[in-house]
Amino acid sequence: MREKTMRVLLVGSGGREHALAATLARSPHLTALFIAPGNPGTADLGINVPIGAENVPALITFAKEQQIDLVVPGPEAPLVAGLADACAKADLACAGPTQAAARLEGSKSFTKEICYAAGIPTAQGERFTTVADALTYVRERGAPIVVKADGLAAGKGVVVAQTIAEAEDAVQEMMTQGSMGDAGRSVVIEDCLMGEEVSLFAFCSGETATLIGAAQDHKRIGDNDTGPNTGGMGAVSPPRGFDRVAQEQALDIMVRPMLTEMARRGTPFRGVIFAGLMLTETGPQLIEYNVRFGDPEAQALLLRLTSDLLPALKALADGQLDATPITFSDQASISIVMAAKGYPAKPETGAVISGIADANALDGVTVFQAGTTENAARDLVVSGGRVLSVCAVGKTVKEARDRAYAGVKAISWDGAQWRTDIGAHAL
Repeated sequence: MREKTMRVLLVGSGGREHALAATLARSPHLTALFIAPGNPGTADLGINVPIGAENVPALITFAKEQQIDLVVPGPEAPLVAGLADACAKADLACAGPTQAAARLEGSKSFTKEICYAAGIPTAQGERFTTVADALTYVRERGAPIVVKADGLAAGKGVVVAQTIAEAEDAVQEMMTQGSMGDAGRSVVIEDCLMGEEVSLFAFCSGETATLIGAAQDHKRIGDNDTGPNTGGMGAVSPPRGFDRVAQEQALDIMVRPMLTEMARRGTPFRGVIFAGLMLTETGPQLIEYNVRFGDPEAQALLLRLTSDLLPALKALADGQLDATPITFSDQASISIVMAAKGYPAKPETGAVISGIADANALDGVTVFQAGTTENAARDLVVSGGRVLSVCAVGKTVKEARDRAYAGVKAISWDGAQWRTDIGAHAL
């Protein structure tokens, strides 16, 4: 690839997309970067385009008008809606899977089906479309037990129930009360796995996979893993006790058999796969597949990237895996999510944010914006649940963690909340 030849459309508006934009902006191959719809942070790195991430027709029209060389999907929703298929029809390169392949994230029950067919270790579970059958299964299996909305729920459609009553409430809330909308009209109920949870990332093209790396997310809202699940409250990379050798072994067990099965079905997977794993006493078990970079894992992982992401994504979109290795520094990195008051249930918006520039000025600290916007006075204000990812790198996890929390302390708004123990276990 010649230098300075790429016009890129990045789709999404969260912290992951801000991190992707910052990573792509470093590439010598980049000539123009558009982000749809983007956020105030991405506006400093490219041109924000007022098109929603799920407005596939408008994204395609814009990409054709701007002669885009590569579409980079950030979140899962546009992929499940068929963004890659629409790109293919318009002769546009897209670094993401087809709608059929994106079912790996769009349907928890489809993932179970693939795991069982491919012999991938995973928790025993079943899909239910009626409340009565779901409740019967819960009572038969006992607790702890996991209740998952079958469809997309922005990372919040999972309840790890410690009692049968808690599981019954989760079933009723999803299936009867509609707490997860259409995503929870059917549910997957599965046994609760115990161990260390890690996130494994790889580039995939057909039946071929290349390891990207790993991180460890912190899902629950409260310290010591208490409270409801969220989209993720922070991440550390690399995870403790899950080195490069273990990651390659997990790729052989969790990803490559899935690719073979997907290809056998005529729906080959091409794009970034994110395998959520539980490292149990008997070995790794699959929790879920996601068909894109994680959030907030990407924010931590991409800070350690030393190779050029753009040619790798373009090769992936072309149905190949780039011969250039994906390389990372030996540094540790951490991402700490600062969330709005009331998150994850009912985030309160509108509070004015201060201190981001002060945090960014600290050694090793980078702040990625997510749920932010500007008000009429051009103040930066809270507009969503997960507002910022305050990230840092360091020679050790402790150094990265100390730096990141110094960044958190420099930022303020009314009602801001965050966990105080992100990365503590990795120490």
